[in-house]
Amino acid sequence: MAAALAVLIFVVAFFFIATEKADKVKTVLIAAGLMAVLGLIPGEEVFFSPHEGIDWNVIFLLLGMMIIVGVVKQTGLFDYLAIWSAKRSRGNPYRLMVMLMLITAVASPFLDNVTIIMLVAPVTLVVCRRLGIAAQPFIIAEVLASNIGGAATLIGDPPNIIIASRAGLTFNDFLVHMAPIVVITFVLFVLLTRVLFRSALNTDPGSVEAVMALQERRAIRDPKLLVRSMIVLTGVVIGFCLHSVVHVAPSVIALVGAGVMVLVSRLDLGDILAEVEWPTLVFFMGLFVMVAGLVHTGVISAIGTFATELVGDNFFAAATALVFGSAILGAFVDNIPYTATMAPVVEDLVAGAPDPATGQSLWWAFALGADFGGNGTAVAASANVVALGIAARAGQKITFWQFTKYGMLVTLLSSTIAWIYVWVRYF
Repeated sequence: MAAALAVLIFVVAFFFIATEKADKVKTVLIAAGLMAVLGLIPGEEVFFSPHEGIDWNVIFLLLGMMIIVGVVKQTGLFDYLAIWSAKRSRGNPYRLMVMLMLITAVASPFLDNVTIIMLVAPVTLVVCRRLGIAAQPFIIAEVLASNIGGAATLIGDPPNIIIASRAGLTFNDFLVHMAPIVVITFVLFVLLTRVLFRSALNTDPGSVEAVMALQERRAIRDPKLLVRSMIVLTGVVIGFCLHSVVHVAPSVIALVGAGVMVLVSRLDLGDILAEVEWPTLVFFMGLFVMVAGLVHTGVISAIGTFATELVGDNFFAAATALVFGSAILGAFVDNIPYTATMAPVVEDLVAGAPDPATGQSLWWAFALGADFGGNGTAVAASANVVALGIAARAGQKITFWQFTKYGMLVTLLSSTIAWIYVWVRYF
């Protein structure tokens, strides 16, 4: 009965989010409240459990980076980069899209993809405004690229960190097994974007001429603040890259960086906090509680157990189920709690494998499905939700279905490529 109630509340809430018949923040708060009142979440543990509650690492990582980005924005750096990008692409929309996707995909394996989106999306909004073109297709393409690129390394996507911890996999393991298929998938995705977004790849010649005449250096409003903020941001980036070595969570690094940024900026704290996407943070909290209801009542684990019993000793079938099953399920619940919940199920599967190589192939199938499934819908990954919040704040609203119609197609393509890769390389 409890499981059925949790599924009903989740499905109804997801319907309102998908159709946008109600504000998404209000929807998740009401749904989370209902689950709490009906006893479908683990009581006060929902505030402390990383598997059945709010993932504060994600919340505070977002908060810290939002503050850092808010300060950097005051320097004029985003305007500078926007003009530079537009001039380098000579105003060609497709060339600009490829440039922004490449920057995003190359950086995502070394930073988390949420951070990359928070840094690239503001630049995108400015350059599109300068060129007089809609920013939505560019932001969608960047998010899809970040979720693909982030899959390449242990630190690029949160599900990989969870899987590495469970399976005892190293940074080099991910490079050897994940990076090759990520490169192939990204190249095919870049080619696909020419078709997917062809109707948006037009620009006004007059706007292009105006942008080409601009001097990007004049866009820097506070050079001294720019230098100070770049030193802090560089320190944060280095911290992210070394977090698995120094054993400090990225959320802590982001918060420390935000604190230092506030101190060195000497800006009014109220102005800085005004740049924080508070509705996005609240949405994440509510969404984590909703997913906690599905986890606590056994819905997610029941689906996983059913799948494992269905494949039996056929480990290629198990790998197939992990790639496509993770892509499908991960598209409808955030892939972070999904991965944390399913990791023990995969561990049981691996324990029954005839040899270590076969067992490890199941972990790679799981990682590829969970990572690429993050593109499935507008709420499938943290980067998606953040990007939509940034776009909406700038008056470039991206609807749930506007994102999802592209995301589902890219997820299908990338998951199929991943399945072929797993089949050819491991079986």
